[in-house]
Amino acid sequence: MVISDFGGVLTTPLDLAFATLNEDVGIAREYFVSAMKAIVEETGVHPPFELECGRITQKAFEDQLADEVARQTGTRPDVRDFGLGFFNALDPNPGMLDLIREVRRDGYRTALIGKAHFEPFLDPFARFAENGFAGKGTFGPHRGFEHFESATHGAAGPLHYARWLLANHPETVGMFYPVLDGSLEVNAMGGGDTGAPQAWVNNIPREWYHTDWVADRTISWLESLPVDDDWFCWMSFPDPHHPWDPPASEVGRIDWRDVPLPAGYIEDASEREAVLDAKPRHFRAWYDGRLVSNYEAPAAWVPATLTADQIRETTALNAVECELIDEAIGRVLAAVTARGWGDDLDIVFTTDHGELGGDFGLLFKGPYHVEGLMRLPLIWRPAPSSGIAPAVVGKPVGHVDLAPTFCAIAGIPASPWMEGKALPVDDADAADRGFERVLTEWDSELFGVSVHLRTITRDGYVCTTYLPGSVHDGSEGELYSLIDDPLQRVNRWNDPSLTSLQSDLIADLWDHQPPMKSPLPGVEAPV
Repeated sequence: MVISDFGGVLTTPLDLAFATLNEDVGIAREYFVSAMKAIVEETGVHPPFELECGRITQKAFEDQLADEVARQTGTRPDVRDFGLGFFNALDPNPGMLDLIREVRRDGYRTALIGKAHFEPFLDPFARFAENGFAGKGTFGPHRGFEHFESATHGAAGPLHYARWLLANHPETVGMFYPVLDGSLEVNAMGGGDTGAPQAWVNNIPREWYHTDWVADRTISWLESLPVDDDWFCWMSFPDPHHPWDPPASEVGRIDWRDVPLPAGYIEDASEREAVLDAKPRHFRAWYDGRLVSNYEAPAAWVPATLTADQIRETTALNAVECELIDEAIGRVLAAVTARGWGDDLDIVFTTDHGELGGDFGLLFKGPYHVEGLMRLPLIWRPAPSSGIAPAVVGKPVGHVDLAPTFCAIAGIPASPWMEGKALPVDDADAADRGFERVLTEWDSELFGVSVHLRTITRDGYVCTTYLPGSVHDGSEGELYSLIDDPLQRVNRWNDPSLTSLQSDLIADLWDHQPPMKSPLPGVEAPV
């Protein structure tokens, strides 16, 4: 089995980390941010980036920070425990780990190659096990996977791909887009031809880019297995994802000037803003640059400044990233065929989130339960030897259905913690087994801004309720007909003609909510 999880990311806001920093080290967030900015302005380099790349020592980093804070505040903090206070562990996903362990116990060889992100990337003090394998020259075991090789979107940091680049092609380390700015915020810097945020000319040779590296390492692992072994491989490409910085040699595949604007983009500004104004208030607040409610949205960028040409260029760069993934998967499948495994191999291809891509004049992602972020590619190609006929399933399914599907393929029982059901093979199977709805949840805390959404997709409608938070009082909501309004431009929440339907969807939503941790786990780590 090959699982391709492209673009995967796990984002955790910084509120608690900065609060811990203030309490334990005595540096308030505003002084930390201003100190970082001052150091960048003075030296021209980003201290955590330099530390992650091994170009400065931990002590040099701590001295830079303490000296600058002292200059600004008159008090020099003790930052010797800075890393311990700032970077705390994320809660693991015990269910997924149990699944991998069960599959492994059942005789399967297991590997995760590419972007895992179970633990924070920003880890200059090497607190997290996931970031320690490459530096030690080891490859697992990690969280149930027998073999583990890691990568992310660039060349900085302690992961296997970054260490491989630094050791073999050090000249490429500075070619990638700098994801974080001097304040440890997501960078808003524009580039490319149009100045689009996070568009970038990356002169790395294509064969050294992380997409081909993930495919190469997957092929190498597969070729190391005896031909009679059963195996489970999670192959996770960092792309397609911002920053949009594929190899410059490949950008010419698609001329951005020829790219049509996405259907979800409203060219007329007044019409676009009227649509946003009919949605819950955090849509317009982000558009105007008054509110950022997701760490991966650049805090210094204002979506209202986004131009049609910038959307065309980022769309083209994103499509180039997709083409490279397509070709990389082709190489992996050719290697599978060469080993004689093709007829007995199940392939699942999906991603963990979408991209706004210009819809409503917005980019990136966040607490916006719209089709561009929630409706994801999901392809399951059952093993040809299983005799399952090809089909398109129109009934709602979700990622919670993947773990039971893997168990069914492996011939082992699904664990009690699994919320979903094995994927249906066609709509008749889906109807027989009760695939009626999909639930989507969002809970976030970012710099004091809390946003909480609960969504049900059922019978061609998407209905979202908002819980009380920093921006919403709990009365807001969204209701769209995906048949009549697939672009979700007309919010029919509280439409008198749909009162009965809205009430029914909300009741169904709450009737099928899984048990929640209460209170919610605290914010414990940055990205």
